[in-house]
Amino acid sequence: MAIARFVPFLNGVNDMAVLQNRLNSIFSDFGRSFEGETEALSTGNFVPAVDVYEDAQKVQLKLEVPGIRAEDLDIRVEGRTLTVRGERKFESEQKEENFHRIERRYGSFVRSFTLPTTVDTDSVDAQSADGVLTISLAKKAEAKPKQITVKAGSTTHTPQFEGESRK
Repeated sequence: MAIARFVPFLNGVNDMAVLQNRLNSIFSDFGRSFEGETEALSTGNFVPAVDVYEDAQKVQLKLEVPGIRAEDLDIRVEGRTLTVRGERKFESEQKEENFHRIERRYGSFVRSFTLPTTVDTDSVDAQSADGVLTISLAKKAEAKPKQITVKAGSTTHTPQFEGESRK
């Protein structure tokens, strides 16, 4: 039985070089399409990061929204869905051709969250400070844990087990 060498491409090294050249051209085309087009980079949508925290009293969301004014945020509760919309506008007071690089994202975003049934949707508070939007949703009274105290005292009846006699 003869041992044959396995070559994953028909022409071996030539096909590998063709594949490498094609990948290089794809990435080059991608980079070239944005050269000199700062508007394309500046208007891309973004999704702000969010932390969700829950304790016995409330559910709280913290969204990173630096550079977004409070009047550019829209927060709505419809049924059991909390929707946060906003827009970070591109500051166009500088000429776009003076920019060397634009890495911050601009444009609008929408985030939606399904709320648990334990949340009171009539009690929502939103505050924005230092680029962080904090939304607090109070829990319904029946959903809050209740502390039950144990009363200490003596019992008047002592249980007696079968086969055990009282002395």
